[in-house]
Amino acid sequence: MEQEIQKNDLDLQSTQDIVVSMQDIGFSYGNVPLFKHLNLDISRGNIYGLLGKNGAGKTTLLKILSGQLFIDEGKTTALGENPQKRTPSLLSEIFYLPEEFPLPKMKGSEYLKVRAPFYPKFDHNEFARFCEEFDIDLEKRLDQMSLGQKKKVLLSFGLASNTAILILDEPTNGLDIPSKRQFRQIVASAMTENRTFIISTHQVRDMENLIDPIIILHDGSVIFNDTVASVSEKYVLDLVTEEPDKDKAFYTEKVLGGWMVLNERTDDSDGKPLDLETLFNVIVDRSKGGTK
Repeated sequence: MEQEIQKNDLDLQSTQDIVVSMQDIGFSYGNVPLFKHLNLDISRGNIYGLLGKNGAGKTTLLKILSGQLFIDEGKTTALGENPQKRTPSLLSEIFYLPEEFPLPKMKGSEYLKVRAPFYPKFDHNEFARFCEEFDIDLEKRLDQMSLGQKKKVLLSFGLASNTAILILDEPTNGLDIPSKRQFRQIVASAMTENRTFIISTHQVRDMENLIDPIIILHDGSVIFNDTVASVSEKYVLDLVTEEPDKDKAFYTEKVLGGWMVLNERTDDSDGKPLDLETLFNVIVDRSKGGTK
C-alpha cells in the first residue's frame, strides 16, 4: 500500500508529451549532496505543483531544468534540448519567475520594450489585459513598486510570453488576498493544452483546486508524481471523535474536535476529499517510515 501512494501509478506520460525529463540526476553544493539518482518526467498541458519542505531543493530543481544550474551527473532535457546549453530556441520557450528578483530602475512600459523581444510569441494585448486586471500602472518605476506590485508585473509578463514552459517559484508570496484569487483565475484562463506550468509553493491552501498533478520532493528524491484524484480513488479521509487504532489506520492526525483518519476506500466510504496539505503529510510520513 505504501508503494502505491508514493509512486505514480497512472503513468501520466503514457498519453501526453513529456516536456521535461530528468534521469538519474546528481547535484551537490560543494561537498554537500542534494540530489542523488533523482528521476522526474513532466508532461505537456498540466499545472504541476512542486511541494517539499524547506531545503528540499525545490528552487534548485527549477534552476536545473531552466539551465541556471548544472548537474553533476545524469541527464536533463527540456523540450528535447539540454538546458545547460542555454540555446536561444529553448530560453525563448521558458519563463522563470523566481521567489526573489531584482528589477531595474525603469518604468514598466520601458521594461516591456526591453524584454518582450526575447519571446517571439509574446502577446501585447494579453499583457495589457493582465495588467488591467491586476490594476498595474506601467508608467510607475519598477523599483518604486511594492513586492506585490512587482510580482504582478512579472506574472503578467510571464503569462503573456506564451512560452511552452512557465516556472513560478512561490508566486503568491507578497500578494494580498484579492490578488491571490485573481492569480488563480488568470493562470487558469491562460492555461492551454500546449503549455506546462510548474508552480513551487508552500502556500498549498492558495493553490487548492489549481495545481494538479502534484510533485513531492523529499530527501533528494521525487517521492510522488501523480494526481490528487488518483489517491482519492483509493483512500478516504474521515473525522472521528474517538482515538483510532493506529495499527489499523493508514494515517492519523490529531485535530480540533478529534482525529483525521486515512483509510482505504470501500464501496460505502463517505469521507471528505483529500486536501493537499494532508496529502503532503501522508506521503512524507510514509516515505520516512514514520509513525501513523
